[in-house]
Amino acid sequence: MSDNLPMAVHAPLTRAQKTSLLNLVRRAAKAEILPRFRALDPSEVSEKTSKLDLVTAADEAAEAMITRGLQMAFPSAVIVGEEAASRDPRILDALGDAELGFLIDPVDGTWNFAHGLSLFGTMVAATRFGKPVYGMIYDPLNDDVVVADEDSLTTWTGPRGRRRTLSTADAKPLSEMVGYIHMKLMPAEVQPLVAALYPKIGRPDALRCSAHEYRLLAEGHCDFVLSCKMTPWDHAAGVLLCQKAGGHVGFLDGREYSAAEKEGYLLCAGSEATWKTVADELGFLLGPKPESETLSDEE
Repeated sequence: MSDNLPMAVHAPLTRAQKTSLLNLVRRAAKAEILPRFRALDPSEVSEKTSKLDLVTAADEAAEAMITRGLQMAFPSAVIVGEEAASRDPRILDALGDAELGFLIDPVDGTWNFAHGLSLFGTMVAATRFGKPVYGMIYDPLNDDVVVADEDSLTTWTGPRGRRRTLSTADAKPLSEMVGYIHMKLMPAEVQPLVAALYPKIGRPDALRCSAHEYRLLAEGHCDFVLSCKMTPWDHAAGVLLCQKAGGHVGFLDGREYSAAEKEGYLLCAGSEATWKTVADELGFLLGPKPESETLSDEE
């Protein structure tokens, strides 16, 4: 099959489009990501906002290759890559009104990648008016992929076509949960309050890689992911993978997820019961209740 993506846009993407998109991501990984892993020259790594927020030549080259392929196949789509948005955040403004949008995170877990850790992935999502309708998280090192679309369950596909349907974890007590919490990205004033919850959670952690956190959530190997930085390339694919594997997703204030949302605390959980258990513990992140609401609760 040709690696050129078919031009027609359906809802969701056709089987041929999804296959071609995966081929495009695979080619980008083989050409631009894997040859640079543990082989980066210092000149190929630079800081964006801090020493912990990095970009490498692999990020730039892979994003450019995937973007070119998507532009050829879907010329009317809004295409947002992480590195392009870092240079010009205004391109994010069109996502909410776009009938078809694509989000690209070429090397999610760049800090890990730049330091030789084998914990990174490539994430691509398609959105319709901000809502994720297709999600892919690809592991370049293992050449396997987790995908979902709005009409299909979340599946893992490995080398030689091995395939299985994924399911999120059943509800359990907080003391038995494994959860990924992006605490250091939260406002400084709430970090101590979030940290105080850690002893109550079975295993609170962070992998510095949303791609693998969301994959583990969809596979049922962890129970929740809590995020506060609404960079859509980090979440759109994972949100859909979680939902189509049986999980529950929403902002703590009750809003549904949209890639167009720029602020909020996003909680993705293995079940609605798990979501509620964790959300109840995190109510302080929403600030104090209005006085009228407090009085109503007391009544």
